Amino acid sequence: MKSVKIAELKDKLSEHLRAVEAGEVVIVTDRDRPIARIVPIQPAESPLRFNEPATAFQALRGKKWPAARWTLSSAQLLEAERKET
Repeated sequence: MKSVKIAELKDKLSEHLRAVEAGEVVIVTDRDRPIARIVPIQPAESPLRFNEPATAFQALRGKKWPAARWTLSSAQLLEAERKET
């Protein structure tokens, strides 16, 4: 892992990108404070697969769904979710 300042990265971008392509990690610093990390892209282990839906959309389009019967309001649920993160 090597550390480079923004100006050096701009001056030698191709050189640093070749190093990343070869597997090296480059930390970009601004006034000796790390601000970014450039890492090589890892090849995907398996290609994306798309599964066919079990039910056609047209069959669900006109269906009436029952209302949710929650004991909390939407605002309370949102507030609880925000506290978790």
